[in-house]
Formats: sequence, C-alpha cells, structure tokens
Amino acid sequence: MTPEDKHNFDALKAAIATQFRVQFSIDTPIENWKGEDIVMFQEDLFSKVKARVSEKWFYTYIKNEAEKLPRIDILNLLSNYAGYQNWSQFKTKHQSKKPQRKKMKLLYVILLTAIPSILLAYSLMYQKQQFSFCFYDDLKNESITRSKLNIKILKTGESPVYLTTDSSGCFEYKSSQKQIRFIVESPYYKTDTIVRHINTDNKIIKLKADDYALMLDFYSNGSVKQWKIHRKKLEQIIADDAQIYQLYENSNSIEIYTKEEFVRKLTIPTSSLKRMKILEKIEEENQIVKLKFIIKSK
Repeated sequence: MTPEDKHNFDALKAAIATQFRVQFSIDTPIENWKGEDIVMFQEDLFSKVKARVSEKWFYTYIKNEAEKLPRIDILNLLSNYAGYQNWSQFKTKHQSKKPQRKKMKLLYVILLTAIPSILLAYSLMYQKQQFSFCFYDDLKNESITRSKLNIKILKTGESPVYLTTDSSGCFEYKSSQKQIRFIVESPYYKTDTIVRHINTDNKIIKLKADDYALMLDFYSNGSVKQWKIHRKKLEQIIADDAQIYQLYENSNSIEIYTKEEFVRKLTIPTSSLKRMKILEKIEEENQIVKLKFIIKSK
C-alpha cells in the first residue's frame, strides 16, 4: 500500500467512524471497536447500502495494517456509507484539501518563526499596568476607612468592573490601558468620576463629604447630649413634606414616616438606631425630600 493509499484509506476509516457515531454513542477509535461494536456497524452498513463486510474483513483491514487496499467494490460501498458516491469521489474530495493543507503548513512555519517577534510586540503593547489609589476625606484629610467605597471601572466597549476599597481605604486594579476612568460612590460621600494616567504621581484622591448623609448617620450613632444639641439642624435638612420609608428585612412591608416622626425616632436613644442603614436619599434645594432606610437585624 503506497503512502498516498494509506493516507486516503485512513481518512475513509475516520469518515466511516464519524458516520457511525451519528446514531451510536461510541467514543473509541474505529481500530479499537470490539465484537458488539462491529456487529452494530455491520447492521448499520447493511441498512444504508444493502451490503455487509465480514468480521474477518474488519479485523484484516480496519483493526490491522493491511498490505494493500480492499477491493474497489468494498471501497465504493464504504465510501457510499460515509456519504460519497464512490471511492473515486471520496479521494477527489479528500485530495482537494491537500493543497490547502500544504498552504496551512507553510503558514504555520512562517508563523512559528515570527511568534517570538509577535509575542514581544504584544507584551510591549498590552503589558498590564497596575493602578493604585487611596481615598481621603477632603475636609478632615484622613483616610476613608469607616465604610467601604464602591468603585465602578469604566471600560470602552465593555461592561463596567465593580470593586470596593480595602480596610486602608485603597484599591488596586491592573489594566493594559495607560489611563483609567472610574466612578466612586458611597452613602456618605458625593459621587465623583475620576480619570487618571498611569504616570500620575498623586495616588491620593480626596472626596467631599455628603453632609446630609453624614449628619443622619451621626444622629443614629451619636450620644444623647449631641442628639438634643443638633436636633434643630436635623429638622433643617429634612423637608417638611419629605417622603420617608422604612423597609424591613425578608419582608415586602413598608412603614411611612412623617418628618416629625422620623426626627423623633432619631432623637430617642434606642439600640436599633445603630443598625440603621440609609438605602436611598434624594435632595432638592439642600433638603432631603425622599429617604429610604432599613434597620438591620444584626
């Protein structure tokens, strides 16, 4: 059997196995098929081309390396089983792909020799840069560590990446871009959009406090004496017709408060105040007009 004949016959065996797997679940190569597999193949072959091959023939030509090709009539019916008119068409279709394979092989050699240069250029162009930033209170000039800040990395043509600051009030992010653009959000600081270049020396970003949110938080965690002293200030930052809602954990229930009821709730020292969390706050003309909060269970 010439190398070309062997190449074509091996391709035919692969095509036969592919056709057989359309109806039968068998993952092993055709050379490793056993008695039951061979019987099922014989039946499938007969149902499609009305011809059979013996088990002896299967062992001679499929499971072992034969010295010559099978008879042309057997090659024709096997080619027909694989989806071709005859052995001649199978060889023609199969050989028509060989020049393309030679071109692919040549392209592979060219790429193989060029890979080092390509990788070097890629690494220089897309080497990831590490950005590091820390956030400070603009007024106190202190690290913001009391609560985590939410960071939304904005990426052109891609979905945002969401991060939070660590215990030191900082965050790190690696990017192949030399510029980073992100939004920083917090219940107690004003939302800001930050743009920085990788070569920026100043890694400290100062945020302006949200006075109203901080004041509400202060009242829910401060001392009794301070509550009474600053009650008037609390009344000033909440509009008379403010919509105030308390939501409950694991429940769809909502409780509505008037301004007076809410101020009273904040100025009466109870343990639940320390578990209060502001969920939403809307301001108009320097006053809170809408507020949603929840009392956490823990």
